[in-house]
Amino acid sequence: ADATRIPTSEGVFWLAAVRDAFSNRIVGWRCSDRCDTDLVLGALEYAIFSRDVRDGQLIHHSDRGSTYTAIRFTNRWADNGILPSMGSVGDSYDNALMENFFSTLKIELVYRNSWRTRDEAENAIFNYIDGWYNTQRIQKDLGRLSPDEYETAWHASQEAEPAAATIPTSPTGVS
Repeated sequence: ADATRIPTSEGVFWLAAVRDAFSNRIVGWRCSDRCDTDLVLGALEYAIFSRDVRDGQLIHHSDRGSTYTAIRFTNRWADNGILPSMGSVGDSYDNALMENFFSTLKIELVYRNSWRTRDEAENAIFNYIDGWYNTQRIQKDLGRLSPDEYETAWHASQEAEPAAATIPTSPTGVS
């Protein structure tokens, strides 16, 4: 999880997002005028709502910023049995998964557009994440599937072989 700035003619606003490391799917996100605990907590709440969170089965990785170490935020982890993981101080490579997503978002959407209002930008981000990135954008590491296609293929493989305890490296069976 992480947060980044998005520019508009009205000024910048913040986007916080949570990415599932298994499928690269963005499972939670929220926008706000401020980068504060409410912003990252909103993205976490969205992620909890969109996923089957079971005690001890979810690890939340972030940097050590004050928004992610706030008591309200860490209490929400504890309330849901989420295991915390935090990177080392000042090491952007430690949160490379989120940095990669934000880089992709900015190259494919933000740098190609200029929005008059924050609402316009937020709508564009919604369409990008839920209408493109999660559903259609193929990714090499996922066997040239989108995050949603990868999850669907994985679930189908689990139903076909319920005794299988390992995650297939390629849900299509092609290495």
